[in-house]
Amino acid sequence: MLYHNEALVRDGKIVSWLTSGNFGHYLGASIGMGYVPSSGESAEEMLSSKFEIEIAGERFEAEASLSPMYDPKSRRVKA
Repeated sequence: MLYHNEALVRDGKIVSWLTSGNFGHYLGASIGMGYVPSSGESAEEMLSSKFEIEIAGERFEAEASLSPMYDPKSRRVKA
């Protein structure tokens, strides 16, 4: 379970912290949001990195996304 302030790890180094986290019932898994410093990098360079989240001293693989985690036009609800 994610809450907030868990370490965000990029390529083996802690680079930031989660700003929020909770259980995503639609996905059936935890979702965490945070900011990754990426000055001067392209989106492809940033997304090609390996990301992990450190929870209670143990690191778990994470997937980075640049798209919003919501459905602004409610397409899923209307489907």
